[in-house]
Amino acid sequence: MEAFLISTGIVALAEMGDKTQLLSLVLAARFRKPWPIVWGILVATLANHALAGGFGTWVTSFMGPTVLRWVLGVSFLAMAVWMLVPDKLDENDANVAPKFGVFGTTVVAFFLAEMGDKTQIATVMLAAEYQSWLWVVMGTTLGMMLANAPVVWFGERITQLVPLPWVHRISAAVFVVLGLLVLFGEDAHHLQTLV
Repeated sequence: MEAFLISTGIVALAEMGDKTQLLSLVLAARFRKPWPIVWGILVATLANHALAGGFGTWVTSFMGPTVLRWVLGVSFLAMAVWMLVPDKLDENDANVAPKFGVFGTTVVAFFLAEMGDKTQIATVMLAAEYQSWLWVVMGTTLGMMLANAPVVWFGERITQLVPLPWVHRISAAVFVVLGLLVLFGEDAHHLQTLV
């Protein structure tokens, strides 16, 4: 359950002001059909994060505990720095041909926009850290929906109410804490005893 809660919180925070949240806003303004957009975001996120979580879990099968601890700890710290860099939406992310309909366009655009994105990388790292593919994917997907679905329905009003620099700072602080816990926390000592 810890993997689920932490994954939900981290991704919901990390998604604030992220390019996929901006994409949600663009899709909502362009199509003005919230339900197919929200369903499209859910399907794209489940597919993307299922792959990312699977990769994160797989990586642990060939990395030793000490190497994994250092890779994860440094990755969480690097993610903290990355959180402080504001995202911009690429025109290609929003300009998927509407021949797939609102739902299909959202699935394709959102899946592509999420490739290599902060929340996808976070999903890989969380799955590797917690070794709980299902709970991490469920948590990261819920976090994405918590951050994006309201934007689809309420648009710019939400993005104006939330001070994004503070959200990014809080997200960065959470990643720093996770990185330090992995490197120097109780789990690090437990991992060292396994080597």
